[in-house]
Amino acid sequence: MLAWEYASLEWIWDQGGIRVNLPDGTESTAGGSYAEVVETLTQLGRQGWEVAACVAMANWLYWTLQRPLA
Repeated sequence: MLAWEYASLEWIWDQGGIRVNLPDGTESTAGGSYAEVVETLTQLGRQGWEVAACVAMANWLYWTLQRPLA
């Protein structure tokens, strides 16, 4: 049976902030331009993460990412 682990990426675009939370408790922040969102998603993809879902409201976007447990 395939098991998953999950992470989150939050972007508050009008405040220029990105926050990533990983399942090991690591939290990182970055600037919040469109290019930085693309770069962050690309870096996470290189680590095996893929977008499972995205929700948005007003100035806020929130992605749930998943990858198979090794």
